[in-house]
Amino acid sequence: MARRKGLISQILDARKQAKKLEAQADARRHRELVAEQKRQEAEARREALRAEAAAKKAQAALAREEIRAKRLNDQAAAKAAREAAQRERAEERLRTAAARAKTQDAAAARRAAEQQEHARRLAEAEFRTDAIAAKVAAYGQLLVDRNRRTGDSTLELRAALSNGGPGAFVERLQHLLAQSRYPDGLTGRAAAHYEPTSRELLIEYELPLQNVVPTVVAYRYSKTKGMTPVPRKEPETKKLYGDLLARLTLRTLAETFDATTPDMVGGIVFNGYVSTKDRATGRAVRPLLISISAERDTFAEIELDEPELDPVLCLRSHLNAIVSPHPYDLEGVRPVMTFDLSKYKFVDEMDVVAGMDSRTDLLKLSPGEFEHLIRRLFEAIGMKSWVTQASKDEGVDGVAINEDPIVGGLCIIQAKRYSKIVGLEAVHALAGVMDHKRAAKGVLVTTSWVGKASRDFATANGRIEIIEGRNLKHMLKEHLDLDVLIGLDKLPPGWAPADVGRGTPS
Repeated sequence: MARRKGLISQILDARKQAKKLEAQADARRHRELVAEQKRQEAEARREALRAEAAAKKAQAALAREEIRAKRLNDQAAAKAAREAAQRERAEERLRTAAARAKTQDAAAARRAAEQQEHARRLAEAEFRTDAIAAKVAAYGQLLVDRNRRTGDSTLELRAALSNGGPGAFVERLQHLLAQSRYPDGLTGRAAAHYEPTSRELLIEYELPLQNVVPTVVAYRYSKTKGMTPVPRKEPETKKLYGDLLARLTLRTLAETFDATTPDMVGGIVFNGYVSTKDRATGRAVRPLLISISAERDTFAEIELDEPELDPVLCLRSHLNAIVSPHPYDLEGVRPVMTFDLSKYKFVDEMDVVAGMDSRTDLLKLSPGEFEHLIRRLFEAIGMKSWVTQASKDEGVDGVAINEDPIVGGLCIIQAKRYSKIVGLEAVHALAGVMDHKRAAKGVLVTTSWVGKASRDFATANGRIEIIEGRNLKHMLKEHLDLDVLIGLDKLPPGWAPADVGRGTPS
């Protein structure tokens, strides 16, 4: 019993112990569970903290990335702005450089144009000066350039005297004297009367007025003053005029004596007048400036070709002429002899145009006559022109000046009185002379025609004008009212007979 009681007690104790152990186990499991929960909660909190930290880190990283991206964008924008500013500055520099270059080019072009204009005006001044010098030189050559072929007409004069008497003789002599070539501005107009019984010839000569002597000695050009004339000193002008009158007198006497023989003319009475207006009354007057009675033998002693000959001294001292003490002032003198020429007509000077009839053949003119005809044509067009001396023309037959301030300038003229084609070398030569003389324009005038190469060269040059025969014929008709012929052996290609005057009414 006691044993069973003890067993039960043991069982109860065992059960208590088991319960205790189970309670302990439960408590342990609870603690472990609580601990596990706490651990899990702690782990969860740690995980949450880690997640939060990671989120914050990610957010911080994102913020940093955004800041970095913004910085990069700002840097890129700043770089782009800098590059744009640099490009703008570069473009501005380019624009400035281009504008500066354009300004420099314009200034250079303006300077070049001014230099060219300056050179052209200098050349014009040189040409004008040369023209004046040539005119004065031509006056000085009047005796040397006299007509030395008047003696060829002696038989004609003798025949006129024998067949027609003194009137026919005088008329033929006047025409002979009129054929003598004079420089521009001088006429050579003369009237005559012949006394066969005394073999004395009386000549009344129309002397030129003072304006034939250039009162300008040269032209000078400067940018500041422009084209300015250099006046000739008054004593020199007066001396030149007196010298000119003396040379004209001696020349006329020489040509007349050469044309006649001693049995026809033994002496000449020469009276040189000028036709002018009395400034006090306005009436026409004719003061006598030179009067001379020259014997053939006395005149034959004069060496007219001697450069040292003083024509005024020759008249006064050797020929005992009555010469005005002040010819430039048109102070008249008394004649050695007077005669009435009212019944005789004057023969005009040798004017190429006046001597041409309406159907003159241009190819029958002399080279000098053709050059003077072209000069007259250019003057009729409205230009001032001169014919150059044949021995010193340097390839220039004439010079013309257009005084228009815009389109004017110097013009070189070549006159070709040809019956066949004018070669390309003539156009090349004209271009060379233009460049040498710095002329604004060159004109080749011909009675014939040029080839295609010449026309192409003139077109490419831009400053050369070519006037062929048919155009020249038209211009002579338009400006000088001359209906001329051009006696070409054959017509150039493309020309019609009317272009040279064939088949046209006279």
